[in-house]
Amino acid sequence: MEDLTLKIVARIRSDFPTKFGIPRQSGLVDSLTATVVFEPDFQNPDALRGLEDFTHIWLLWGFSEAFRDEWSPTVRPPRLGGNARMGVFATRSPFRPNPLGLSCVRLISVEQHPTKGPLLHISGADLMDGTPIYDIKPYLLTTDCRPEASPGFTAVHTDYTLSVDIPAEEARKLPADKLDALHDILAQDPRPAYHHDDSRKYGFPFAGYEVQFVVQENVAKVLKITKS
Repeated sequence: MEDLTLKIVARIRSDFPTKFGIPRQSGLVDSLTATVVFEPDFQNPDALRGLEDFTHIWLLWGFSEAFRDEWSPTVRPPRLGGNARMGVFATRSPFRPNPLGLSCVRLISVEQHPTKGPLLHISGADLMDGTPIYDIKPYLLTTDCRPEASPGFTAVHTDYTLSVDIPAEEARKLPADKLDALHDILAQDPRPAYHHDDSRKYGFPFAGYEVQFVVQENVAKVLKITKS
Protein backbone atom coordinates (compact mmCIF):
# COMPACT_ATOMS: atom_id res chain seq x y z
CA MET A 1 0.00 0.00 0.00
CA GLU A 2 2.25 2.75 -1.33
CA ASP A 3 -0.47 5.41 -1.40
CA LEU A 4 -3.04 6.06 1.30
CA THR A 5 -5.98 8.40 1.08
CA LEU A 6 -6.80 9.94 4.45
CA LYS A 7 -10.33 10.92 5.35
CA ILE A 8 -10.95 14.15 7.21
CA VAL A 9 -12.88 13.08 10.31
CA ALA A 10 -13.15 16.52 11.92
CA ARG A 11 -11.95 20.10 11.85
CA ILE A 12 -10.67 22.33 14.61
CA ARG A 13 -12.43 25.55 15.53
CA SER A 14 -9.93 27.84 17.20
CA ASP A 15 -9.29 31.55 17.76
CA PHE A 16 -6.58 31.71 15.07
CA PRO A 17 -7.72 32.47 11.50
CA THR A 18 -4.05 32.80 10.45
CA LYS A 19 -0.80 31.07 11.42
CA PHE A 20 0.87 33.99 13.22
CA GLY A 21 0.53 33.79 16.99
CA ILE A 22 -0.25 30.08 17.17
CA PRO A 23 1.86 28.38 19.89
CA ARG A 24 4.81 26.49 18.43
CA GLN A 25 3.85 23.26 20.19
CA SER A 26 0.74 21.84 21.77
CA GLY A 27 0.34 22.17 25.53
CA LEU A 28 2.36 25.39 25.83
CA VAL A 29 -0.75 27.54 26.35
CA ASP A 30 -3.26 25.54 28.37
CA SER A 31 -5.58 28.57 28.68
CA LEU A 32 -6.10 28.47 24.92
CA THR A 33 -9.32 26.59 24.17
CA ALA A 34 -10.71 25.15 20.94
CA THR A 35 -13.39 22.76 19.72
CA VAL A 36 -13.16 19.67 17.53
CA VAL A 37 -16.18 19.52 15.20
CA PHE A 38 -16.76 16.25 13.37
CA GLU A 39 -17.58 15.94 9.69
CA PRO A 40 -21.13 14.67 8.92
CA ASP A 41 -19.97 11.12 8.13
CA PHE A 42 -18.29 10.84 11.54
CA GLN A 43 -20.88 12.39 13.84
CA ASN A 44 -21.79 9.04 15.36
CA PRO A 45 -21.53 9.35 19.16
CA ASP A 46 -20.66 5.66 19.40
CA ALA A 47 -17.26 6.44 17.88
CA LEU A 48 -16.42 8.46 21.02
CA ARG A 49 -17.77 6.03 23.59
CA GLY A 50 -15.32 5.94 26.52
CA LEU A 51 -13.25 8.94 25.37
CA GLU A 52 -14.63 11.10 28.18
CA ASP A 53 -12.69 8.95 30.66
CA PHE A 54 -9.36 10.31 29.35
CA THR A 55 -7.85 13.65 30.31
CA HIS A 56 -5.69 14.06 27.19
CA ILE A 57 -5.92 13.01 23.56
CA TRP A 58 -3.71 12.92 20.46
CA LEU A 59 -4.80 14.76 17.34
CA LEU A 60 -3.36 13.70 13.98
CA TRP A 61 -3.89 16.59 11.59
CA GLY A 62 -2.78 18.20 8.34
CA PHE A 63 -0.66 21.29 7.78
CA SER A 64 -3.30 22.77 5.47
CA GLU A 65 -1.23 25.92 4.83
CA ALA A 66 2.11 24.20 4.25
CA PHE A 67 1.70 22.13 1.11
CA ARG A 68 4.68 22.00 -1.25
CA ASP A 69 5.27 20.03 -4.43
CA GLU A 70 8.77 18.99 -3.31
CA TRP A 71 10.34 18.27 0.05
CA SER A 72 13.79 19.10 1.42
CA PRO A 73 15.85 16.71 3.57
CA THR A 74 16.88 19.63 5.80
CA VAL A 75 14.95 22.56 7.28
CA ARG A 76 15.74 25.64 9.36
CA PRO A 77 14.14 25.35 12.83
CA PRO A 78 12.94 28.83 13.90
CA ARG A 79 14.27 28.43 17.44
CA LEU A 80 17.78 27.99 16.06
CA GLY A 81 17.59 31.46 14.58
CA GLY A 82 16.47 30.39 11.13
CA ASN A 83 20.04 29.72 9.98
CA ALA A 84 21.14 26.29 11.23
CA ARG A 85 19.86 23.34 9.24
CA MET A 86 18.60 20.11 10.74
CA GLY A 87 17.18 16.97 9.20
CA VAL A 88 13.48 17.29 8.54
CA PHE A 89 12.82 14.12 10.54
CA ALA A 90 14.69 15.62 13.51
CA THR A 91 12.29 18.58 13.62
CA ARG A 92 8.60 19.35 13.78
CA SER A 93 8.70 21.59 10.72
CA PRO A 94 5.44 21.73 8.73
CA PHE A 95 7.40 21.28 5.49
CA ARG A 96 7.60 17.50 5.32
CA PRO A 97 7.19 14.75 2.72
CA ASN A 98 3.72 14.24 4.20
CA PRO A 99 2.40 17.44 5.87
CA LEU A 100 1.08 15.77 9.02
CA GLY A 101 1.09 17.17 12.53
CA LEU A 102 0.65 15.49 15.90
CA SER A 103 -0.64 17.32 18.97
CA CYS A 104 -1.36 16.26 22.51
CA VAL A 105 -4.19 18.34 23.97
CA ARG A 106 -6.22 18.33 27.17
CA LEU A 107 -9.79 17.05 26.81
CA ILE A 108 -12.07 19.38 28.73
CA SER A 109 -15.37 17.72 27.87
CA VAL A 110 -17.35 15.77 25.30
CA GLU A 111 -20.60 17.46 24.28
CA GLN A 112 -23.47 15.92 22.36
CA HIS A 113 -24.76 18.90 20.37
CA PRO A 114 -28.32 18.64 18.97
CA THR A 115 -27.34 19.83 15.46
CA LYS A 116 -23.53 19.66 15.24
CA GLY A 117 -23.21 16.19 16.68
CA PRO A 118 -20.41 15.27 19.11
CA LEU A 119 -18.05 18.11 20.03
CA LEU A 120 -14.71 17.81 21.78
CA HIS A 121 -13.82 20.84 23.89
CA ILE A 122 -10.04 20.94 24.30
CA SER A 123 -7.24 23.18 25.54
CA GLY A 124 -3.60 23.61 24.62
CA ALA A 125 -4.09 23.16 20.88
CA ASP A 126 -1.60 24.60 18.37
CA LEU A 127 -3.89 24.52 15.33
CA MET A 128 -5.26 27.16 13.02
CA ASP A 129 -9.02 27.47 12.64
CA GLY A 130 -10.35 24.99 10.10
CA THR A 131 -7.37 22.63 10.27
CA PRO A 132 -8.36 19.13 9.08
CA ILE A 133 -8.09 16.34 11.65
CA TYR A 134 -7.47 12.82 10.36
CA ASP A 135 -7.52 10.81 13.56
CA ILE A 136 -8.01 11.05 17.32
CA LYS A 137 -6.46 8.73 19.87
CA PRO A 138 -6.39 8.70 23.69
CA TYR A 139 -3.17 9.70 25.43
CA LEU A 140 -1.97 6.81 27.59
CA LEU A 141 0.13 7.73 30.60
CA THR A 142 1.62 4.25 30.91
CA THR A 143 3.05 4.17 27.38
CA ASP A 144 3.08 7.71 25.96
CA CYS A 145 5.04 9.34 28.79
CA ARG A 146 8.82 8.89 28.66
CA PRO A 147 10.47 11.00 31.41
CA GLU A 148 13.89 9.64 30.45
CA ALA A 149 13.63 10.90 26.85
CA SER A 150 16.39 13.16 25.53
CA PRO A 151 15.32 16.59 24.20
CA GLY A 152 18.08 16.56 21.56
CA PHE A 153 19.23 19.91 20.18
CA THR A 154 16.14 21.64 21.65
CA ALA A 155 17.55 21.37 25.18
CA VAL A 156 19.44 24.67 24.90
CA HIS A 157 16.47 26.52 23.45
CA THR A 158 13.74 26.04 26.05
CA ASP A 159 13.92 29.32 28.00
CA TYR A 160 12.51 32.00 25.71
CA THR A 161 9.46 33.35 27.50
CA LEU A 162 8.71 37.07 27.64
CA SER A 163 7.14 39.29 30.25
CA VAL A 164 3.79 40.66 29.06
CA ASP A 165 2.31 44.13 29.47
CA ILE A 166 -1.34 44.59 28.47
CA PRO A 167 -2.56 48.09 29.43
CA ALA A 168 -5.78 48.05 31.42
CA GLU A 169 -7.73 50.02 28.80
CA GLU A 170 -6.84 47.43 26.17
CA ALA A 171 -7.35 44.45 28.48
CA ARG A 172 -10.95 45.52 29.10
CA LYS A 173 -11.75 44.96 25.43
CA LEU A 174 -11.32 41.18 25.72
CA PRO A 175 -13.38 38.58 27.60
CA ALA A 176 -11.53 37.32 30.68
CA ASP A 177 -10.82 33.86 29.27
CA LYS A 178 -9.46 35.31 26.02
CA LEU A 179 -7.33 37.77 27.95
CA ASP A 180 -5.62 34.96 29.87
CA ALA A 181 -4.96 33.10 26.63
CA LEU A 182 -3.57 36.20 24.90
CA HIS A 183 -1.21 36.81 27.82
CA ASP A 184 0.11 33.26 27.61
CA ILE A 185 0.43 33.43 23.80
CA LEU A 186 2.53 36.59 23.97
CA ALA A 187 4.65 35.14 26.76
CA GLN A 188 5.72 32.39 24.34
CA ASP A 189 7.03 35.09 21.94
CA PRO A 190 5.21 34.52 18.64
CA ARG A 191 7.79 36.47 16.61
CA PRO A 192 10.14 34.73 14.18
CA ALA A 193 13.30 33.85 16.10
CA TYR A 194 15.46 35.97 13.79
CA HIS A 195 13.54 39.21 14.45
CA HIS A 196 15.29 41.43 17.00
CA ASP A 197 14.10 44.93 16.05
CA ASP A 198 12.70 46.60 19.19
CA SER A 199 10.86 49.18 17.10
CA ARG A 200 9.06 46.69 14.88
CA LYS A 201 5.32 46.39 15.36
CA TYR A 202 3.59 43.04 15.06
CA GLY A 203 -0.05 42.17 14.70
CA PHE A 204 -2.28 39.14 14.39
CA PRO A 205 -5.98 38.28 14.48
CA PHE A 206 -7.14 36.45 17.58
CA ALA A 207 -10.63 35.50 18.78
CA GLY A 208 -12.30 38.12 16.58
CA TYR A 209 -9.87 40.90 17.51
CA GLU A 210 -6.74 42.42 15.99
CA VAL A 211 -3.82 42.55 18.42
CA GLN A 212 -0.84 44.85 17.88
CA PHE A 213 2.30 44.60 20.01
CA VAL A 214 6.01 45.31 20.21
CA VAL A 215 8.77 43.49 22.05
CA GLN A 216 11.26 45.66 23.92
CA GLU A 217 13.78 44.49 26.53
CA ASN A 218 12.12 41.05 26.68
CA VAL A 219 8.69 42.54 27.33
CA ALA A 220 5.80 42.01 24.92
CA LYS A 221 3.74 45.19 25.17
CA VAL A 222 0.29 45.36 23.65
CA LEU A 223 -0.26 48.59 21.76
CA LYS A 224 -3.83 48.20 20.62
CA ILE A 225 -6.68 45.69 20.57
CA THR A 226 -9.47 46.33 18.10
CA LYS A 227 -12.57 44.38 17.14
CA SER A 228 -12.17 42.70 13.76
